[in-house]
Amino acid sequence: MRLHTAVGVALALLLPAAAPPSSTAAPVMSARPTQLVAGWTPPLSTRGRYVVDANGNRFRLKSGSWHGASGTWNGSGDPADNANHHAGENSNRMPLGLDRAPIADIVAGFAELGLNSIRLQFSNELIHDTTPVPAPAVAANPTLAGKTPLEVYDAVVQQLTAAGFAVILNNHTNTTRWCCGLDGNERWNASQSTATWESDWLFMVNRYKTNPRVVGADLYNEVRRDLLVDPNWGAGDEHDWFAASQHLGDRILTEANPNLLIVVEGINWTGVPADGLPHDRPTLTPARYLSHTLVASDKLVYSAHFYGYTGPRHSGATGTGETHDPRYEDLSPEELISELNRQAFFVTGEEGHFTAPLWISEFGVGGREETGEKPRAWFEHFVDQLIRTDADFAYWPLVGWHNTSGADNGWALLAWTTTGQRIGLYDGDDWRASAWTRLMNAPTRTGPVAVGTVWKMLSPDHGDFVESLRMRSAGDWDVGARKGACPDDLRLIGLSHTGNRGLCRSGGPTPSGAYEVVRDERNVSSDWASGYTKYQCAPNFYLTGYSVRGARVSSALCTATSQSLGNAGRTLWFDRGDNRGGAGGDFANGNYKGQCADDEYVAGIAFTTRVGATGTPDALYCRKLMS
Repeated sequence: MRLHTAVGVALALLLPAAAPPSSTAAPVMSARPTQLVAGWTPPLSTRGRYVVDANGNRFRLKSGSWHGASGTWNGSGDPADNANHHAGENSNRMPLGLDRAPIADIVAGFAELGLNSIRLQFSNELIHDTTPVPAPAVAANPTLAGKTPLEVYDAVVQQLTAAGFAVILNNHTNTTRWCCGLDGNERWNASQSTATWESDWLFMVNRYKTNPRVVGADLYNEVRRDLLVDPNWGAGDEHDWFAASQHLGDRILTEANPNLLIVVEGINWTGVPADGLPHDRPTLTPARYLSHTLVASDKLVYSAHFYGYTGPRHSGATGTGETHDPRYEDLSPEELISELNRQAFFVTGEEGHFTAPLWISEFGVGGREETGEKPRAWFEHFVDQLIRTDADFAYWPLVGWHNTSGADNGWALLAWTTTGQRIGLYDGDDWRASAWTRLMNAPTRTGPVAVGTVWKMLSPDHGDFVESLRMRSAGDWDVGARKGACPDDLRLIGLSHTGNRGLCRSGGPTPSGAYEVVRDERNVSSDWASGYTKYQCAPNFYLTGYSVRGARVSSALCTATSQSLGNAGRTLWFDRGDNRGGAGGDFANGNYKGQCADDEYVAGIAFTTRVGATGTPDALYCRKLMS
């Protein structure tokens, strides 16, 4: 959520956000960042909470958003009239500023700011737009005249990556207009079908597949409530953002480009922002109990947005639609830290199935014209948080128009006049320069990042959750049942008594390729759960998945290894309470859970269908990894 224009009473009641006040700021001089675009080797992946390059070296996303290709039109009036565009800035369906500065100059400005990566917005409408851009809109880049918006986007991607930047594609909107309110862009499928959304993404990923510096897919921007319906995280319906992003992430990795980072943003808003009615900004809080597990366990990045004029339960409105909830800028530094950690930063600050790099892919504040004490203090405190947590980040926005009348929005770090004069962060009088330099030059984790323990959860809540590429290629191994299978580099380490959830862990045996679907007691070597049905793996097989019919255990998926596994085992009961032997986080909130120890593997599942029982998992057979 960024600066919004006036949009009427209906929108004021649902997610409006007014621009911060404008005035003239006193000049502030500051030294520039000392580190520009550094060498790095694609592709990018993740190790725990860090993004790393192909050599395993930490690659901190020091990013900014170059907006415009997702649209700047406010949705009413003639799109050709600049007055009908956000802040009077008409992007003409392209990255902003191409009428005022050559692409090379804009990209050089990004390097001057110390950035290494660019979040590049697009709309689904842009992909199919065959109308050539107006020649005046690319006056500073005349070779782009006559091209479609997508062809201009191509040229921008090429220029950025040729200069060494990593580019993360961001599906910002369905329609090419300014986000975010009741604008038809509330969800990935607000103005189009989910099938179209997925198809467009596969098209875009394949379009840039041969460019290794296109490193990520930021799936959708600020998922939020429309007029009547909230998005959700795990309900299994057409408004389920967790399910939609999970499904598309896997499709991108399996059908288009296995090298991309998959960026999933939290839910930006639910409810009606009115005192007395439920409303909230969930952000990433649902991921604590329901997190993504992709077919590649090292490709997930979580994302969140924070602005001082919004709040944990404040939409950002001023006047009509404003509630009495505090904005982030109203919080004390201690309260701000606590709230940020609760909403998002826990994914990098704690170990669990939800652990992933956290990319604050939007934050920002007004520049020269912002003299308000609270907005300025908030920005300083938020920069402190980014430094303290060594977080990845992307400023919003990078490029703007500068009008000598002072009518520009003032948030951009780089702005150009109609004559091509740049008025940038370091051009003499922007109060944000000192905070930005402090952020860019602060100590940060660099160099090699060791491979640590990976935890991932399985959630066949509403259907199959098979994240093993090997088992996907094997076909349906238990027809009619809901199946869960760990990614190929992980092993199953825990199950829930009810709720069908599972927990996967790294550090297990190396699979040899063979597998067995066990539906009887053929492999049971001892009565380790007397009176219960036991599905047990054969010697030197270990559990990597399971299936259920309703709540009842249907099968155990056992995977072979050429390593010699231990045979001595113990029974771990969890039918009457939690019985967990390690970390990993709460993968089945509100349900009893069983988890073998870190140095054990799961060799079997026990359950009962006696009168009054539903056949849910009651016990695990845990064996030592080493014989």
